[in-house]
Amino acid sequence: MGGPLGAIIGRNPSAAGGGEDELGPGGGGGDGIIRHDRRCRDLAFLVLFAGFWVAMIVNSSFGFNQGNPLRLTYGLDYKGNICGSRHGDPNLHELDVRYWMNPNQVYQSGVKDNKIDIADAKAICLMECPIPAVDGLNFVCDYPEGDIRLSVDDWIDRDYDYFEFLTPDMRNSSLQLQGPCYPVIFPSVNVYWSCQFIARASNVSLKHWQQMGGVNIDENILIDKTIHNVINSKSAVLKRYVADIGKSWPVLIVCGGLLPLFLSAIWLLMIRYFVAAMPWITVVLFNALIISVTMFCYIKAGWLGNDPLTVVIGESDPYVHISGREISHLHAATVAMTVIMIIAFLCSIAIIRRILIATPVLKVAAKVIGEVQALIIFPVVPYFILAIFYMFWFSATLHLFSSGQVLRNDCNTDCCSYDLKLGKVNCDNCCGYSMHYTPHIGVAILFHLFGCYWATQFFIACSSTVIAGSVASYYWARGELSHDIPFATVISSLRRLLRYSLGSVAIGSLVVSAVEWVRFILECLRRKLKLVDSAQESFFGKMTSSSSQCCLGCIDWTLKSVNRNAYIMIAITGKGFFKASVLATGLIMNNILRIGKVNVIGDVILFLGKLCVSLLCALFAFLMLDSHKYKSVYNKISSPLFPVLVSWGLGYIVAKLFFQVVEMSIDTIILSFCQDSEEHQGNAQYAPSILMETMDEQSELQRLTQGP
Repeated sequence: MGGPLGAIIGRNPSAAGGGEDELGPGGGGGDGIIRHDRRCRDLAFLVLFAGFWVAMIVNSSFGFNQGNPLRLTYGLDYKGNICGSRHGDPNLHELDVRYWMNPNQVYQSGVKDNKIDIADAKAICLMECPIPAVDGLNFVCDYPEGDIRLSVDDWIDRDYDYFEFLTPDMRNSSLQLQGPCYPVIFPSVNVYWSCQFIARASNVSLKHWQQMGGVNIDENILIDKTIHNVINSKSAVLKRYVADIGKSWPVLIVCGGLLPLFLSAIWLLMIRYFVAAMPWITVVLFNALIISVTMFCYIKAGWLGNDPLTVVIGESDPYVHISGREISHLHAATVAMTVIMIIAFLCSIAIIRRILIATPVLKVAAKVIGEVQALIIFPVVPYFILAIFYMFWFSATLHLFSSGQVLRNDCNTDCCSYDLKLGKVNCDNCCGYSMHYTPHIGVAILFHLFGCYWATQFFIACSSTVIAGSVASYYWARGELSHDIPFATVISSLRRLLRYSLGSVAIGSLVVSAVEWVRFILECLRRKLKLVDSAQESFFGKMTSSSSQCCLGCIDWTLKSVNRNAYIMIAITGKGFFKASVLATGLIMNNILRIGKVNVIGDVILFLGKLCVSLLCALFAFLMLDSHKYKSVYNKISSPLFPVLVSWGLGYIVAKLFFQVVEMSIDTIILSFCQDSEEHQGNAQYAPSILMETMDEQSELQRLTQGP
């Protein structure tokens, strides 16, 4: 172990080589409990972390400069304008629905081995999807310009139809499906701001078109499937999910920020004053919440009640059913929640008899919180730091995901359309526009996601280290400095972290983040290889894949456990991360039989408590997203799934910030107890009386809970 730690963390100046006991002039406060013979540790990793922040700012600046979040929701017209943009030519404000004008181009783009691509089919932006006339023929005409002396507002008021103003040449061109006006033959519905054709032509409109001498129009089902495939592509669905985050920001602020802050503070106060009842309340509440969230999933999936998720925006024919990936994902999430609910219920039954073991451990934490009262308030500091970071990060995410370039396609199609500016049919300008993403944008997005995880782990680790230093001061004071403990120890611990240990915290958080990302990358590669390999995967391949994932999961869990105890030893001893990890692991291994069962059930109850807070946040997110605001045309979200998951994740992170007051209190007290016992031949000298009672009660409690 490298010598007694009591000389460093206790009040034993002689053991420290005759050094002075650094209590300060007045014997004051937490500064004198943990000696200050420290120096800066792991500076190289602190420099690396600073460089990472510079890279994050540069990376985000690229997104803010190149991105436009409107691209995530709305499509492009044939001029490369974003539907709904004020900066288009013309001004497309409120014209946010993309409509493909030429039905034959849509059909031909769906024919196999055809050169025409749907991205090159002529599309414009409208306020709503047009419908065929009941007793005649409607037209949708191009944006008014050139010889068409209409303003955009007049064009909208005329339902985009100025066929009567066309010259004979323009009319002949329109009858050849070359514009500027095109017939409305097929009904269409607004599916995520794109008009999807229903392959059911209006007989009345088609008859009028034929009587006018129009060319033949294909009525194949491909006209429906082609647009559906564009709207339902994986990239389009991912963009809509990211766009949902921007649209539902009030939900994220309330359910991912304010609500978990309130709930976590309430939970800490209840631990302080109702500690005996909290394990039972937590288990019951957890099961009630997971059942409630699962029922909401059933409702939105359409398996319960009559309010299912729909991909159609606005009113539509009730007899027209259109599916989408969002609905399929919600069905999968509902099945997953059902399985999780059943497993959670069975696990709750399994631990009921062992809940008594958790109560004494939580009593120790409640005693610490009562003595070091600033610990209840302190998590607010990292909470606000993370809140500012997440607001910046989410904004940068929206811009990075939309930071591709709008470029004209390189097409080889033979098509012609009437150019109102030139006043004639033009056959040289048939290619449409698309969003083009270069490989470095994908790398930038991955780095941005990794940066979020590392920064989150770093701030949580800093908070853990400060709490550990405060609790260690409480333990080794043995009541002698109780009048200074409530606030001075927290401030002193924070000062030591900022001055000496930021590099150690940076490397600890980096190790966990790196392992998590190795798991993520290997899982992505496994899925991609599984899709590429058409042959059925062998039993050996499945076993190898499952084993590797299991091993990485165990390594990740072990690292997180070691890190948490390493942060405690960093706070106590001021050692570097790796040395502190060795010290913590040695203490635990030497006392594993004594403290193993003391802490496990307590950790389970705390984990369920964090899930209670996050599940309640998810439930409130479901309720808020079910309001009319998020079902209206302009602010409709594609699916509640992603905002609810983000609210759940943010709620869990906030709960972790507050619950780690209890977690780190227990772990720090136990590690300090182990070292205290080792230095005093098995009899801890500094342990609070309630801890000694807890350790003495364990054998009896285990006998009672295990039964005969």
